[in-house]
Amino acid sequence: MNDSFLNIPFFEGHHRQLFHDLDTWSSKNITSSTHDDVDATCQNLVHLLGKDGWLKSTISGKQFGGTFDTIDTRTICLSREILAYHDGLADFSFAMQGLGSGAISIAGSPSQQSGYLPDVVSGKKIAAFALSEPHAGSDVAAMKCQATEKEEYAIIDGEKTWISNGGIANFYVVFAREPNSIGTKGISAWIVDSNTSGLEITERIHVIAPHPLARLKFNQCKVPLSQRIGVAGEGFKIAMRTLDVFRTSVAAAALGFAKRAFDEALAHAKQRHMFGQHLADFQITQAKLANMATSIDSAALLIYRAAWLRDQGKTITKEAAMAKLTATEEAQLVIDQALQMFGGQGVVSGHVVEKLYRDIRALRIYEGASEVQQLIIARELLKNPT
Repeated sequence: MNDSFLNIPFFEGHHRQLFHDLDTWSSKNITSSTHDDVDATCQNLVHLLGKDGWLKSTISGKQFGGTFDTIDTRTICLSREILAYHDGLADFSFAMQGLGSGAISIAGSPSQQSGYLPDVVSGKKIAAFALSEPHAGSDVAAMKCQATEKEEYAIIDGEKTWISNGGIANFYVVFAREPNSIGTKGISAWIVDSNTSGLEITERIHVIAPHPLARLKFNQCKVPLSQRIGVAGEGFKIAMRTLDVFRTSVAAAALGFAKRAFDEALAHAKQRHMFGQHLADFQITQAKLANMATSIDSAALLIYRAAWLRDQGKTITKEAAMAKLTATEEAQLVIDQALQMFGGQGVVSGHVVEKLYRDIRALRIYEGASEVQQLIIARELLKNPT
């Protein structure tokens, strides 16, 4: 991977070292071939990433095996960019360990943190984040899943869907509301182990870029009150704080996809012979390459501005939304142009750019669709235009 952008002042020495070390490791250990058994591939990737120490940055707390006492956003973003460049499922496996355990890192009790985070870091336990429901995706306030407290337990009833790692996770961080609560108030976060009675995987969802995805059903699922994360009714805030950490990293994954597509297209244009010259000799090709490179650099600057600001303790609601919106939308265009340069070869199943074309599409939807990011940016501008 091209490392010239590491010279911008958003990075420190350990970030530059991470980039080179993880890129080298990925080149040796990750293949972007067709994954016939997606569940097994993701399980193996989590174990491999854990065994070789790459999951340490996904949690906070050195005492639990983490790299830092607080999550370093730039490290998360660089890791996702590099892994996405090499393979979409490698990025997915890394990211979900962080997102799935993020609420525990942010607001978990010491016993919850010591009970789960070391196994997340080692890859022994696979994590999942269960927020979305059939009628409550971007609109969290429409959540219907309920947690009714009874003595020392909560009884969870309801459904969750579009849950990444659904079916292979060892535990789920589940968000459920108190009975009769309204809007985002009364929502709490719970750690639900996958073997808990009353938790059922009712559907495995198959999408264009395959990864473990499922619908969950909770039927009188009995969870000890000790498994609640943070204060009762603070679940929405915990979910948003978790997403604030990882939303910028979605943009970084899109950047990794776009960079890979650009590199593939550039190499192809230089060697593809047609009409007595190379594809790269045509001015229309040069114009496309220029636009692709500009899109990539503009996305990178927005991403690492947001990541740097968060690592300085700043609120990045607007900046993270700008990064995700720009990076995912522009990556879609870059990858589409790359596929166009390959012609018929680009749509052959299993070709690198064909896989990237499928990989990128979901990133414009999950963790806040592009339209939601636009609303967030406008809301922040109207609230504080400076």
